[in-house]
Amino acid sequence: MNSEYAQAKAYFLEGVQEFESNRFNEALHSFEAARQLAPDRPTILANLGMTQYRLGLFPEALATLNKALERDPNQSDALVAHGLSNEALGQWGAAISSLEQALALGQLQAGSWLALAHCRSRMDLVPEALTAYEEAIALDPTLAQAWSERGSLLRDLGQFEQAALCFEKALACGADEALHRFYLAAVSNQTAPLEPPAQYVQALFDQYAGEFDTHLVAQLQYVAHKTLLAPLVDSQKHFSLVLDLGCGTGLCGQIIKKQAAQIEGVDLAAAMVEKARATGVYESVLQSDLLAFLQSSETPADLIMAADVFIYVGALEEVFSAVSKRLTSSGCFAFSLEKANTGDDMRLRSSLRYAHSLAYVERLAAKHKLHIVNYFEAPLRHDQGQPVMGLYCYLQPGLRDIAN
Repeated sequence: MNSEYAQAKAYFLEGVQEFESNRFNEALHSFEAARQLAPDRPTILANLGMTQYRLGLFPEALATLNKALERDPNQSDALVAHGLSNEALGQWGAAISSLEQALALGQLQAGSWLALAHCRSRMDLVPEALTAYEEAIALDPTLAQAWSERGSLLRDLGQFEQAALCFEKALACGADEALHRFYLAAVSNQTAPLEPPAQYVQALFDQYAGEFDTHLVAQLQYVAHKTLLAPLVDSQKHFSLVLDLGCGTGLCGQIIKKQAAQIEGVDLAAAMVEKARATGVYESVLQSDLLAFLQSSETPADLIMAADVFIYVGALEEVFSAVSKRLTSSGCFAFSLEKANTGDDMRLRSSLRYAHSLAYVERLAAKHKLHIVNYFEAPLRHDQGQPVMGLYCYLQPGLRDIAN
């Protein structure tokens, strides 16, 4: 037993050295070897679980750390790794419990408070999340992520001045310039960018894809896809080629499929593309910027549709130009917009969505030899229990007077 214990200790010490040198694969092997010889040692189990976490083996890490904490529930480092593994798996409540226990034991690290704040935010524990962000910042005032996420929570609460201060602090601490200038413009009078950062839109919908349909339709009462396509469905018109811009999970494609010989979709988020392809409705779904998608072919389309998409595009000049070159002479460009206030062509709102005016659409249509054959106002979705009004527009090639 003494020789086995000595060998286990030697493997353990090797593992610690490898872990501290960020050689996690080597550390994994060393800690596994130590566990074979001393399977019940809580420190070996804890370090093995922490290594599995660092390697992204989250279920394995949880199983190992559970055993470590059964033997010694006061291992604060193991509790943090347990919390972070749960966070990585989206198990917010379990993550909160472990992180709070670690912090109660004196594990006072800014990263632990930051993770706790993030999990509390995901559970809609907003005051508690703000407190945790403040603790993280007190321990490390240069923690850009804490400033950024705190700013986003304050923006959601309508505390725009305080949110702006947070985004400015995040920028000063080295946060992504384009992304945080975008955030800052949404809560201040600073000039908004003509388009959102691509990484913002892609990350938003990659994260959102798994619960997109349920959350959007059931909770936000999203109706833009049905409202936009209702006149086209009622017309019973047949379309040879349909282009679905920002197709998301394929909600529009599934509505129009009976009237379309071929549907091609595009979305910036890989997770959305995967969901749309799985519907079996589309001839192809590309992961791409919608403008690049429009410009990648000259094949004429007789329906180009975009439901609740341009809120994440911003300026539409180039989109109208590309659409005008792809539409058949009798084709239809159908889209919805979030309605801007009077006097605004385009405005970035605190929701991080762009709103546009009918006057803006009219000018772009005339410039690109399109005309509005129909438009109307109706809700797009709900936000905080209130309907968000939208403009539903239907354009065709040629110049005519507007009619509604």
